[in-house]
Amino acid sequence: MAKTPNLVVLFDVDNTLIDNDRVQAHLSEHLEQTYGAATRDRYWEIFEQLRSELGYADYLGALERYRTEDMHRPEVLRMSSWLVDYPFADRLYRGALDAVKHAQQWGTVVILSDGDAVFQPRKIDRSGLWRAFDHRVLIYIHKEQELDDVRRLYPADHYVLIDDKLRILSAVKKIWGDRVTTVFPRQGQYAHDSKAIAGYLSPDLTVERIGDLLDYDLAAMLAVNNQSKSLRR
Repeated sequence: MAKTPNLVVLFDVDNTLIDNDRVQAHLSEHLEQTYGAATRDRYWEIFEQLRSELGYADYLGALERYRTEDMHRPEVLRMSSWLVDYPFADRLYRGALDAVKHAQQWGTVVILSDGDAVFQPRKIDRSGLWRAFDHRVLIYIHKEQELDDVRRLYPADHYVLIDDKLRILSAVKKIWGDRVTTVFPRQGQYAHDSKAIAGYLSPDLTVERIGDLLDYDLAAMLAVNNQSKSLRR
């Protein structure tokens, strides 16, 4: 009988467990209603510029940079409170916490996210995910470049990586090979952007929503990796 591997399940956060598209839409609405369309548009311009520079989304950094351009509007300072106090628990995908609890039957569950060192931890904490993962939270700038650190902190015979970005799944598959089972929840803007998914390796498993993980036990999860391995040969 084959040995059941020591397993670690790595969950992305944005558009995997949290509906980040809805958060951004709500933020756009708030900016327009409170500060005007020009402020909204300029904030998102700075946000995208900063993301290109840093490689991750920095909501508070974009606000700080916007403030340097519009120093004489003290009301804009209230936007930071809106961001850090946002009710992220209300933006968890339906079935997200159930999926995490279900995956705990397979092995150790760990958050593996990209982001800044202030707002991303705050988001994970206020959503209840920090507690749900029993404080097992990793946040990097480019997580696909930090796999050695992931293995150092959470060594395992096998990993399951669940992420809405096919680019990330493909990069990790190229590095870890058959040691990882990649799961692609087709949620959010990147998962449905033909340009964002073109040219990457196919995931071992695609699900339409994060709650669909409840349909898989450990044996089924490992089996999809073996099926993909046979197809690659």
